[in-house]
Amino acid sequence: MRKPPSGRQDSKRELLRIEGRPVEVTVRLNPRARRLIVKVHPSTGEVTVVAPSHRSLDRALDFARGETRWIARQLARVPKTVSLGIGAIIPLRGRDCLVLKGEAGRIRVNGRNEHVPRRLLDFLKREARKTLEARAIGFAARLGTKPRRVAVRDTASRWGSCSQSRSISFSWRLILAPDPVLDYVVAHEVAHLLEMNHGARFWRLVRSLVADIDAPQDWLKRNGVALHRYAARPSV
Repeated sequence: MRKPPSGRQDSKRELLRIEGRPVEVTVRLNPRARRLIVKVHPSTGEVTVVAPSHRSLDRALDFARGETRWIARQLARVPKTVSLGIGAIIPLRGRDCLVLKGEAGRIRVNGRNEHVPRRLLDFLKREARKTLEARAIGFAARLGTKPRRVAVRDTASRWGSCSQSRSISFSWRLILAPDPVLDYVVAHEVAHLLEMNHGARFWRLVRSLVADIDAPQDWLKRNGVALHRYAARPSV
């Protein structure tokens, strides 16, 4: 593949006015694309224009201007952000918990108010790491195997993944979901330690670890996007 001429970029960011307000748009080159495409991420609201060539990259923002009504409709569907702070209601493991100062709440935070969002996010990530790692190791032991490592990340498109190197990764937001949903995602990724596919044997392994897979799958389809309301990833 020929390298782009010196100074040509494969991506750039521009501002586009959508219903009177500025929205940052990422314009990205993808030679595999067949045409200009506008995308709005359903969880984060990130707006992207994919261009198939450098020539079309220069026309991408004008193309997006012609799609402002569609972009506005998609942005309206993105879950509204829930601020992490005193008085917030957080669904810890599927149970709504009120965040209070000191010793009174189910989720308790201390310190100055401006530090509460970071302390609360750190708490949720610690809970996620502890719970997901323990479940993954426990499920793997039942299958006679072991992951090389278990990581917790802030992902927007996947609840979990398993690499060829036997490393498993999960979204920390799973700690907000009910236990059967969390367990299903863990079982799904652990089963990939033995079967890197979605064939019949893979699903038999998943079902050997969790009693029900249909209800958790349905819950994620209906409620998964809403979990990104909490400590929303920036779209810039």
